[in-house]
Amino acid sequence: MMLLPNGIRHLPDYLDRPNQEALVEAIRAIVAEAPLYTPVMPGTGKEMSVRMTNCGSLGWVTDKQRGYRYQPTHPVTGKPWPAIPPQLLDLWNDIAGYEKPPQACLVNFYADDARMGLHQDRDEQDLAAPVLSISLGNTCLFRVGGLERNDRTLSFKLSSGDIVVLGGEGRLCFHGVDRIHPSTSTLLKNGGRINLTLRRVTP
Repeated sequence: MMLLPNGIRHLPDYLDRPNQEALVEAIRAIVAEAPLYTPVMPGTGKEMSVRMTNCGSLGWVTDKQRGYRYQPTHPVTGKPWPAIPPQLLDLWNDIAGYEKPPQACLVNFYADDARMGLHQDRDEQDLAAPVLSISLGNTCLFRVGGLERNDRTLSFKLSSGDIVVLGGEGRLCFHGVDRIHPSTSTLLKNGGRINLTLRRVTP
């Protein structure tokens, strides 16, 4: 039995196939309104390997000049982010155990060669609220560590329909995606993986 850090929960196969398909349709509508774009790292301006967008009253963005932050508008179109779909709000209400609703849902699209280095989700003011992470599409190898970058890590696979909760003592644990396993899901017709992270930003 894999022992995860306190406050981190893995809920395998939480979403059945019809619910996954419904979420993908909702995400397609969001992307039509708020297109995926390639973010860059602060300081260096190096492109990240994922493409991203957001929905909710706030969206997480990053650029060379101003760094990591939340803002109410898409950095390319300048338009407000679309609303968070009802089915995602229902998931938050069912799982998060937090009285206030999420304000942001970051949509990350991983092509089969994309990855995400170890990082903390710490740009939110409200760190009492958990982060809810939903996997759709190809399986990934997910890595999670402790509160310090050099802490010991463990890795496990996240499949389509899995949900991970980072809360409590595990809210600021370092985590990342080591690799995508191609052709492990038929959910997305062109392959890849979508990761949705629901977040409360302000207290």
